[in-house]
Amino acid sequence: MNSDRRTFLKNAGLLGGALALNPLDVLAGSAPESAPVPATLADSPTNEVEVCILQTTDVHCQIHPHDELFWEDGQTVFRPAGGYAHLATYLKRERAQHAHSLLLDTGDMFQGSELSVKTTGEAMVPLLNALNYDLFLPGNWEVVYYKAAMQHLLGSLHAPKVCANMYHDLGNGQRGELVFPAYHIWNVNGLKIGFLGYTDPLVPLRQSPNYSKGIIYTAPEANLAHYVDVLRRQEQCSAVLVVAHLGLSQQIHLANLPEAQGVDYILGGDTHERVRTPIQCAYAKVVEPGAFGSFVGKLTLRFRDGQLQQDRYELVEVRPEANPADPAMAELIRRHEAPFAAEIGHVIGRSKVPLYRYFVVENTIDTLITDALRWKLPKVDVVLSNGFRFCPPRATPDAAGSIPITEGYLYDMRPIDSPVRTAEATGAQIKEWLEKELHNVFADKASERFGGWVIKFHGMKVTFKAFAPKGQRVQSVAIGKKPLDPTRVYRLSACERDGDPADMLCRIKGVRNGQNLPFGLHDVLRDYLAKNSPVAPKPHRNAVVLDAPQTMLTQVTGVPYEFR
Repeated sequence: MNSDRRTFLKNAGLLGGALALNPLDVLAGSAPESAPVPATLADSPTNEVEVCILQTTDVHCQIHPHDELFWEDGQTVFRPAGGYAHLATYLKRERAQHAHSLLLDTGDMFQGSELSVKTTGEAMVPLLNALNYDLFLPGNWEVVYYKAAMQHLLGSLHAPKVCANMYHDLGNGQRGELVFPAYHIWNVNGLKIGFLGYTDPLVPLRQSPNYSKGIIYTAPEANLAHYVDVLRRQEQCSAVLVVAHLGLSQQIHLANLPEAQGVDYILGGDTHERVRTPIQCAYAKVVEPGAFGSFVGKLTLRFRDGQLQQDRYELVEVRPEANPADPAMAELIRRHEAPFAAEIGHVIGRSKVPLYRYFVVENTIDTLITDALRWKLPKVDVVLSNGFRFCPPRATPDAAGSIPITEGYLYDMRPIDSPVRTAEATGAQIKEWLEKELHNVFADKASERFGGWVIKFHGMKVTFKAFAPKGQRVQSVAIGKKPLDPTRVYRLSACERDGDPADMLCRIKGVRNGQNLPFGLHDVLRDYLAKNSPVAPKPHRNAVVLDAPQTMLTQVTGVPYEFR
């Protein structure tokens, strides 16, 4: 067993408030100071300065406490976490302990819940502003309501936004100005800390291409060295932090490139990874603080005479019982959710098993989706569900003894209600597509990994080797209990991606006879749950990994990291 793979198996755990910024402050490039603190925490006469940087990411509009999944002693454990009113309490208490603190979010703030969909993200704006963030980075899902809405929503937030790799598309591939400023400088008693932003350049490929129409993305390394030089030499920053929404694999890759020389930390997001100990790379340390508001990343930096002397990092779990709901935030949430509360809370079905979406290979949420599609379309050979990771678990039974599935949770699972599409593909096309999808997840080079997990399916059985060479991962494929026939034409079903050509289905190129059916996936799930509840969507082992645990929780390899 090679060392990278051994490290992966071990580390996967699977062997055995500042106030809203004043416009004048933004123009001056500085943020207001937090409230004074006791003298014991103030700057010392030896010209030492300590700052605290708090990070959230990938909250996906999860404004209430929710069940969260943890991997402990080789099994899943669920306990409550998150909720904006509880997060507000934690942030107020934590920021009061520091003379200088900055709160930032690194993306996916406006997609992921029914409330967000019903208000096109607008309901999130007052909540985010009330949390007194000091800096924002757009994530890959900020474009879900298209470019103009993204600009409006982010522009409605009080704090500055940064992103050095999103440009206006002037047409014919001509690149205009940056959509947002490339960087932000935080001044602390004359000390400067630079924040440089990068979001996922693969958005047009990973998501429906229409979402990001009008935007040109570039790779972070295209201008990273330039802006680090600006912040270090021109602006005389004592520390440079990259705020990123690239995914942990891509962030590690970036931190190992020479272009990252001069970067102290990459504060990342996108893949919902829970980095508890900073990952030391060639040029910078990398962290990522989970998702859904369940955690806050806390980075403490101590400077002496303008030089960074010490850094400490902690992943803080936001436990509701330890952080009672902030009354003002709770009332703000209630007021904005009230018009939709009855619909969001309406129970449409029940489950006998916890619903989750954390494991790389198979999950109960996607099993529920593919079971429903298979039930609705019995003549289709294979149904597909994308390898998403968003959606918090639901594991707590109610008084009836089963886990309620509400209309709101339907939107948590699938925020976008896409039409169901059918199409035809040959066995050879399916085999080639499976190899590409597995490479997106398990590529040796981190730069070649996409952010999602293994595609989910029903009607097809696949065995594969995650660590085999590119193009050689698939070991066997069977459809309808018979080995895949390269020449046979199979009928498939998945959801349409807005903007995909007629000859594409779930990233399978060149499909034939594509047809959108007169119903969407939400309709399928509602009908299935109405007739079959309580359901028990235990994974069917439709995909089986042969050279790694079936319960792997991360695609990250070769570094000391485990998801737990």
